[in-house]
Amino acid sequence: MDDTDDEDVNDGDMNDEATGDTSTTTIAERIDALTTRASRERDSFAVDPEDVPAEEQAMEYLRNGFGPTIWCYVDARTGDWESLSESQMACLDHGTNDWLTVYARCHGTEIDLDVSVRSAAELLIETRNVRDTAQLLTGIPPR
Repeated sequence: MDDTDDEDVNDGDMNDEATGDTSTTTIAERIDALTTRASRERDSFAVDPEDVPAEEQAMEYLRNGFGPTIWCYVDARTGDWESLSESQMACLDHGTNDWLTVYARCHGTEIDLDVSVRSAAELLIETRNVRDTAQLLTGIPPR
C-alpha cells in the first residue's frame, strides 16, 4: 500500500459524541457514548447495493467510531484513569465488533466477529493505520 492510502486514526473531524472529549469526560462516559453509537449504527445501517463499496463512509466509521473506541481502551490502560471493569471491557469488545460490522457492510459483506478491543488495539499500535487494522481483522476488502 502506498502512502496515499494511509489513514491515520486521527484523520477526520471527530465530534465530542464520537470521541468522548477526554478533557471533560470520564472513561465510563466515553465508553457509553462510543458503544451506544456503535450499537445504534449497527442496528440501523444499511448500504444500497448499488453504492458498494462505500469506501468514504467506511473510513468515516473507522475514524470516528472504531479508532476512538480503541483509543478509549488504550487511554484507560495507560492513563491515570480508573481500571476498566469486566462490564466496561465487554462493552468495548462489543463496540469494537459493532464498528467492524458496519465497516464490512460498507463493503457489501455481512460478518459476525468476536474481536477483543485489546487485540484490535495491539494491531492498531503495530500497523499505525486504522484501515489496515480493520482489513486485517475482517479480511475486508480482500488483499
